[in-house]
Amino acid sequence: MIGILLAALSGLVWGVGDFSGGKASQRADALVVVVLSKAASLPLLLLYLMLIPASASLPALAWGAAAGVFGVLGMFVFYRALAGGAMAVVAPVSAVTTALLPVVVGLVSGERPGAVALTGAGCAIVAIGLVSLAPSTGARVTRGLIGLALLSGLMFGLFFTCLDRAGGDGGLWPVLGAQLAALAVGGYPLVRRFQGLPRGATLRWLVLAGALDMTANALYLLAVHRGDLSIIAPVASLYPVTTVLLAMAIDRERMRPVQLAGLGLAATALVLVAS
Repeated sequence: MIGILLAALSGLVWGVGDFSGGKASQRADALVVVVLSKAASLPLLLLYLMLIPASASLPALAWGAAAGVFGVLGMFVFYRALAGGAMAVVAPVSAVTTALLPVVVGLVSGERPGAVALTGAGCAIVAIGLVSLAPSTGARVTRGLIGLALLSGLMFGLFFTCLDRAGGDGGLWPVLGAQLAALAVGGYPLVRRFQGLPRGATLRWLVLAGALDMTANALYLLAVHRGDLSIIAPVASLYPVTTVLLAMAIDRERMRPVQLAGLGLAATALVLVAS
């Protein structure tokens, strides 16, 4: 039960972090937001490492680094896919792929969750797709665009899977490995495009996004070592729910009926996996 609660909390925090990152990306280049937000989160991560002491091991750091590489590459591919304009297709395809991959990996690895919990995981995956649906812009949907959406979802799913493989003995050290690897991968293109630090509200949104994203990573790592990957990952992947709700409350965006159905299905999923 504690694993489910931590997974749900990580999804909640990820959703707020994504909303904050989106706010920052409205005012600054997305690459700048991604890389600098991760750099800004390092002092808080060091505090977490002191509060939750554990022995650093090379395998834990290596799995964390692999997660960080997949995660940041997934972001780059996802942003490129979104640039194609067909967000109504790209976002749900990527989100569902992200949640589905760890379920497959977990089941193939020998996990055997109960039928009710597995049904809840399935409901969560469908809910993620419904909530992520955006109004159609009429943009042309090509095979290349679908391929990019699938690739970004694959990368994000591998991020979840690699953190699971890091093991529970390494504490939060895999998160440090992930953050440093993401900075290493994103640092080179950032240097080529960097035009100075964002300021004012942009910087505040950026720092908040980094702190929340890293905190969600830590919560997910704690969650996945207290439950099955095939159940924990879909629950944690419900973060679009929080993002959509914040967009409604703060930006006054209107929710479509299909997204409301997704919210109801998400609530059903949480009840099922927790039962």
